[in-house]
Amino acid sequence: MRFPGFTDEWKQYTIDDIAKIEKGSGISKDQLSEDGEECILYGELYTKYKSEIINEIYSKTNINSSKLTRSQKNDVIIPCSGESAEDIATSRCVSKDGILLGGDLNIIRFKDQDGAFMSYQLNGKRKYDIARVAQGVSVAHLYPDHLKSVKVNVPQIEEQRKIVRLLSLIDERIATQNKIIEDLKKLKSAIRWKIFSDLKNHQTKTIEVGELLAYEQPSPYIVTNDEYVSDSNKIPVLTANKGFILGYTDEPFGIYQKGNCIIFDDFTMDAKYVTFPFKVKSSAIKILTAKPSANLRFMFEYLQSLDLKSEEHKRHYISEVAKMVVSMPSIDMQKNIASILVSIDTKLMIERNLTNRYEEEKQYLLSNMFI
Repeated sequence: MRFPGFTDEWKQYTIDDIAKIEKGSGISKDQLSEDGEECILYGELYTKYKSEIINEIYSKTNINSSKLTRSQKNDVIIPCSGESAEDIATSRCVSKDGILLGGDLNIIRFKDQDGAFMSYQLNGKRKYDIARVAQGVSVAHLYPDHLKSVKVNVPQIEEQRKIVRLLSLIDERIATQNKIIEDLKKLKSAIRWKIFSDLKNHQTKTIEVGELLAYEQPSPYIVTNDEYVSDSNKIPVLTANKGFILGYTDEPFGIYQKGNCIIFDDFTMDAKYVTFPFKVKSSAIKILTAKPSANLRFMFEYLQSLDLKSEEHKRHYISEVAKMVVSMPSIDMQKNIASILVSIDTKLMIERNLTNRYEEEKQYLLSNMFI
């Protein structure tokens, strides 16, 4: 897949043929500060920098920088170590000079090539070539000598830049989508806080959570084989924590299919609202459903507004959460409040789906634009 007007064959080189590779010098997290010089730590490549071109720098340090490595515009940086080979095979191109680079970073300084183009290529088909040269078992390591032999395909510089322009536009759109999603999440949080803070000013009844929600133990629904499959047409295995869907199972028995419910982690007090059949992995889950005087979605949002958290490894629902006293409006008002918050969730789902489509488009291009 190429732009019209470019017909010359791409030439193949090893990275060592066309670039100088070195390793960064150390900056640790405890050396970060609110002022000082801009710097990039290796862990930030996974958490803060999601696109191939690093334009905005998030960290600063006051460390004595006289002996530290500084980036040059067009440098490509790749982590030296990580939990898996695919994680460390993550490349980013630095868009400006003079940024301090932390240790555990490989710095690839291309001579006559577009670093952003190389970063996109290395994150495409070449990513697996990089992963293959990494070493280590529990921790994967990748150092300059490993990278020297990795092969890249090089077109004319004009074609490189045209490819970068297209892919960077998609990255900008993805970044905009992520900002929209974060703003919607903040909006929902603010609206929810306002609604539940103001309930005491309305005609409400104070009732214990346990009188509003029925609970069921998860034992009949625990998956027996935790070797999950990736087929989303199968039955999902859930956790109430951040992961939510751990995988899928083809076990035809012990499936919860009684309708909408809340799954509540008895240890962490995380909760998820579930609208589809499922199985669970942990016996620490409580399955909550609404009693006649409560709207289930309203109760879920109420629990979310309480921002329940615990670091104690004990079961909390029966001993603490069920005994909490909450202010309950009429069932009609509960439904109206739930409807407002669900409408924001619907908008969030639309924006997340759009983000996924842009991500898929980018991955398709990364797979098909590089020889």
